[in-house]
Amino acid sequence: MTNVHLYHRHRFPPDVIAYTVWLYFRFPLSLRMVEDLLAESGIIVSHQTIRACAEKFGRKFAKTIRRRSAGRLGDKWHLDEVVISIGAVSTGFGVLSMRRGSCWMYWFKPAATGKPPFG
Repeated sequence: MTNVHLYHRHRFPPDVIAYTVWLYFRFPLSLRMVEDLLAESGIIVSHQTIRACAEKFGRKFAKTIRRRSAGRLGDKWHLDEVVISIGAVSTGFGVLSMRRGSCWMYWFKPAATGKPPFG
């Protein structure tokens, strides 16, 4: 449930206002497109009301989204490496993977220190 005090003394219920502002800012929609989407759901609201709600509550929504996603934006990388020594020869294999599913595999020869190149 949304913060009721924020929407006190407004014509529409808090959930409708929150949904309207979310639609407008989340998707690349014009005010009239949001008006049409709401009309299909049975909510009759003008594009001027949507604009006023977006101006009034948009900053609050943006702050909440930024606060929730702090530290989770961007790509997260995972690096796994293995060094195998057979006799006097060392060979390494590594996998670099991204959260979104990209993956790179590589072979390497460790330096004279015997450490992997990224470790």
